Parts: sequence; structure tokens; C-alpha cells
Amino acid sequence: MAITLTNLTDIFALGFDDIIDVRAPLEFAEDHIPGAISLPVLDDAERAEVGTIYKQVSPFTARKVGAALVAKNASAHLQGPLAEKSGAWKPLVYCWRGGQRSGSFASILGQIGWRVDVIAGGYKAWRALVVKALYDTPVASPVVVLDGNTGSAKTDVLLRLGAMGVQVIDLEGLARHRGSLFGHMPGGQPSQKAFEVALALQLARLDPLRPVVVEAESSKVGDCRVPPQLWKAMLAAPRVAIAAPRAARAQYLTRAYADMVADADKLAGVIELLRLSHSHEQVDAWRAMAGAGQFAPLADSLMEQHYDPRYDKHRERMAVPLVEIAVGRLDDGDLDGLAARVAAEVARLTASHG
Repeated sequence: MAITLTNLTDIFALGFDDIIDVRAPLEFAEDHIPGAISLPVLDDAERAEVGTIYKQVSPFTARKVGAALVAKNASAHLQGPLAEKSGAWKPLVYCWRGGQRSGSFASILGQIGWRVDVIAGGYKAWRALVVKALYDTPVASPVVVLDGNTGSAKTDVLLRLGAMGVQVIDLEGLARHRGSLFGHMPGGQPSQKAFEVALALQLARLDPLRPVVVEAESSKVGDCRVPPQLWKAMLAAPRVAIAAPRAARAQYLTRAYADMVADADKLAGVIELLRLSHSHEQVDAWRAMAGAGQFAPLADSLMEQHYDPRYDKHRERMAVPLVEIAVGRLDDGDLDGLAARVAAEVARLTASHG
């Protein structure tokens, strides 16, 4: 039986024990349905081989070779990761288009006696739902942007808002990047498609009657592009900006970027990238601060010379309601109170501009 998905959250309410992606490992690595396990019926080399035979010899020969490889790999899965599955196991299987790869594997599982289904249209049908959500459908919830210059603890405040029950979307968390030149995180970023899946699922689960808070970002978070519907909503959204002294922001940054501070070579390498937009003398001064362990003065100077002027120019182009919340400190003990103040302003803004 083929399951037709009509929205992104359907698949998680259908009661399947496992979602099995039978595509090749490279296809799975680029993107897959969240929670799916990879049991390829053709590995990357085998998939390329069958494709070449299809084009250069004949479709019949390709299907015959492909069937033999699928049978071999299915046998390995049955004797390996599926060996201990009980008779009550209920899997959902998908491939690229919902065709021969998933159909062949599902047929084998069904013959054993397992209650197996496939996704009609395969991964492409799932991806079409993601594209519709992010590229064609306006964001349903009222959006409020959490703004503030670099080092204003926006991400920490956003996470505290979520813990308080406010709807939030953490773009930096989804993109695994802190949104600046210094923002790389261990493990690197997801692919664009994987980022979009995670974002689309968060949007699908929002209560449209309540506001959602999104941290101010550029149109890209590291290498991940913010999809057009959310970006359009962010540009038009009212903003709550945290206004903190540069000295307080510098101290906060030394804590928030502790991993960067601890890696002298990495820090020096990122500072070198600033030679494209600043004088050699300025970059040499920043490198000297880093080398001497003067991290708070380094952060302060980077904000004064690099980040704050760019934020100011960007804000000058924004014609949206803006509320500033002034704070003197950004220590950990101050952030819960700051989050509560932000939550109150979010409620007020969405009530008056709903």
C-alpha cells in the first residue's frame, strides 16, 4: 500500500515503527525524512553502475542487474539490522520517486509477513511539501524579530523565551552556525535541504494564533539561506531590540565564543579574513590582541570598527516598528529577567499590530 502525504506532520502520526530510506548513502546524506534510517538497496557505486547500464546498454539489462544487487543488499539488511525485528514490526519505506527501489524492498518485507507501506512519490513527494511550505506559503503566525547589535545575547534570550512558552524559531540552532564570521560550530552545517526540512517542520507546528519570535539574521546563516517566505516575513516584522553597552557585550562574547577563544589558530585565521574589508594595520592590531589573550578588548574593537557600523546601516533601511529594551549587564543571572521583558514587548507589539 502506498501512503500519500498531504502535509509535513502526517508521517509522524501514522504509527510506523521505522521509516526506512533505501536510497544510496550520498542521497541520504544530503537530506532525508527526519528520523529515517538508511538501509540502501543500492550503494553509491552500484547506483551509478545501474544508471550507466540503463543509458549505454538497455533498460532491461539495467533492471536485471539492479534486481540482483537489490536482492543481495536486502539479504544483508535482513541478516543484519533487521534480524531481530518481531512479526509485529511495521515499517514505512521510501526511495527517490517511490518506484522500483522502495517497491522491491517493500515486496520482500511484505512476503516475510511484516506490515509494510511505501510513500507514494517517495522522497520527491516529501521534498515537494517542504518547498511548498517554505517557498509558496506565507508564515501563518505573526512574526516578531529579536534584534540587537552583536553580543546582545539574542540567542540566549531566544532560548529562554522558548523555555517560557513563547513560540520561537532558532535559525542559528537549525543552521548550526552563530551567524557571523566567527560563527562556525564544531561538526559544520547541515545541507541546505536538511536545514529547510528542520525549519519547515518547526513552521508546520506553530500555533497560527500566537506570535513567533525569530532572531535577527541576514538572508544567510553561514551557508544556509533563509527561505523566501520567512525572510519576507522577517523584513516586514516589528522588532524588539536589546540595547546593551559595548563593554557588556564584549564580556558576553568572550563567554559565548569560548570555543573560539580557546583555539588561537582558528581565531587568528578568522581575523585574517577581515583584511578584505579593513586595513592591514587594523587587522594586525586585532591579531596582536588575540595573541596577547586580550579577548574582551578584541571583541570591543571588532564591534566598534566592524559589526556595529554594519548593523546601524542595515537598521536605517528598516521601516518597521522598533522597541528598544535597555540593559546595563548581560551576565547569566540577568538574562531571565531580560527574556521576560522581551516577552512582554512581543505580546504588546502583536496585540497592537495584529
